[in-house]
Amino acid sequence: MNTLVGVGVGPGDPELVTVKAANLLAKADVVFVPVSDTGETGRAEQTVLFYAEAWRVERVVFALHDREHTEARERAWDAAAAHVADWFRARPGGVAAFATIGDPCVYSTFSYLAASVRELLPGLDVQLVPGITAMQDLAARSGTPLVEGREPLALFPMTAGAHRFREALERGDAVAAYKFGRMLPETLAVLRATGRLDEAVYGAGLGLPEQDIRPASELNPDEPGPYLSTLIVPPKRTRRGGAL
Repeated sequence: MNTLVGVGVGPGDPELVTVKAANLLAKADVVFVPVSDTGETGRAEQTVLFYAEAWRVERVVFALHDREHTEARERAWDAAAAHVADWFRARPGGVAAFATIGDPCVYSTFSYLAASVRELLPGLDVQLVPGITAMQDLAARSGTPLVEGREPLALFPMTAGAHRFREALERGDAVAAYKFGRMLPETLAVLRATGRLDEAVYGAGLGLPEQDIRPASELNPDEPGPYLSTLIVPPKRTRRGGAL
């Protein structure tokens, strides 16, 4: 049986890859990594190369810079699925890993790829290996308890709209936001308007040489940030155990 495994490789630090993921990356017949059509080495590929020989790593091109559901994205999904399906047809019974930053079940390209390859190879066995997410990494690196007691957590991409971000902040929830680099000025304005700016923590390039972690209040409100930025906003807490 052909086996395709979506492997979460964390936010960038190769030491945050799980033992299960590392073992699979070391043993899989091939490790597919997503790249953009501009050809640069992506964050997932950089991490994979700590665990897999370069000759077992194959790049799969996606329209990673398209932020909307466009025809270009559809064509990229189809081409990527055809690439992976052709690999399986040439190697029946093979095991292929697909490395994705963070977790394969959280805003991952893998879900689109797996669905498309299944249409081409109905008997495909799809498995998942979870990975550490950017919000977890940022919480740990900044020493910020993300949620306590009965506190709910809202996680969403800022591409879903600043109004949803504002609603979560106004409810007093713990909030984690992704993909807000281009909307950084608007994001900071909402934090300030809801009185949640002082608790917010910003992170980009987690675990990499260019790592940037700081209070969101220190960011320039007039400049955008990197696309793969992370923001965590814990609830206001007045005493130990207050959320129990």
